[in-house]
Amino acid sequence: MIESTKLATGAGTRDAAGPGGLLRRYRYVLLAIVVVCALPLTIRSGSLATEVLVFALAALGCNLLLGFTGLLSFGQGIFFGLGSYSAGILLTHGVPSVLAALAAAAVLGALAAAVVGWFSIRQRGTYFVMLTLAFGQLFYFLAYSLPDVTGGDNGLLDIPRPALSLGSHTLVALDSPWQYYGFVAAVFVVVFALMVRVSHSVYGRTLLAIRDNEARAGAAGYHVSRFKLMAFVISGAVTGLAGALHAMMTGIAPLSNIDYHTSEMILLMTVIGGSGNLFASVIGAAFYVLFADWLSTLWPRWLLLLGLVLIAVSLFMQRGLWGLGERVVAALRRSDGADAHSKEQP
Repeated sequence: MIESTKLATGAGTRDAAGPGGLLRRYRYVLLAIVVVCALPLTIRSGSLATEVLVFALAALGCNLLLGFTGLLSFGQGIFFGLGSYSAGILLTHGVPSVLAALAAAAVLGALAAAVVGWFSIRQRGTYFVMLTLAFGQLFYFLAYSLPDVTGGDNGLLDIPRPALSLGSHTLVALDSPWQYYGFVAAVFVVVFALMVRVSHSVYGRTLLAIRDNEARAGAAGYHVSRFKLMAFVISGAVTGLAGALHAMMTGIAPLSNIDYHTSEMILLMTVIGGSGNLFASVIGAAFYVLFADWLSTLWPRWLLLLGLVLIAVSLFMQRGLWGLGERVVAALRRSDGADAHSKEQP
């Protein structure tokens, strides 16, 4: 808590100054670029590679709440589904601009998150979780009850994927899966860099202080509710953007996108990767999507196998795959240090 408070008040900002500090700050952006470049080399399906990046964006939004603010939200499916619906409605009603559809999805996700967050942050613990879950069910049945707008149980179908254009000039065609992957990859890198900037800012460090000890953060003069609500808004915008990209990828906005199962899936990706580190969200999303795709080819009841994996993560890897990697690296360093020390002995 003391370290987080120092960082929130700017006491630790000198460490980030200079080229070395910038490199340490944005090393995860470089890793994200490596992942973006590696996926086409390791995955044959452009749609599957795109799905990894889409859900990595959704996990980023969830990680800001869970890992940086300490808020366990089951309402992420709300923002993901609303992003899908908003992009689908605009594109199916003749709006030719992909960027306009994505912007609308992000804005709608942020607005919905502001409403959900405004009510939810007034409770803590179990009651906070129950409120987000209740809002998830509310939005689900609202979408189900408006078939003229959302398509009801069938969802929105035949969502087009227009080319990225400037006026009447086509800049980039998005027809093929790999062309669309390139577009999503560019959006992902930009959003990831912005989220890293947020997490290393005074605001991000204040969120860590609130997560570690909310009472002390409030006593230090921080308006805790405002910080939590802003985290909700940012998370909703990023998750809504992910939902819009998903709808454009599949060509449909199904009712399941706004179901609480989607919230659970996004939350599981965040936990598997490791909360509190943004790049861990990318690892968790990639693991979940690719592992689930592989298991589904082995056994029709692949969810049972996935459940066993999740149990193992909960029992032995509380900090997720990222924490496991850190432990392995630390063990190797200790081993190398011990070997070097033994060689120095006469």
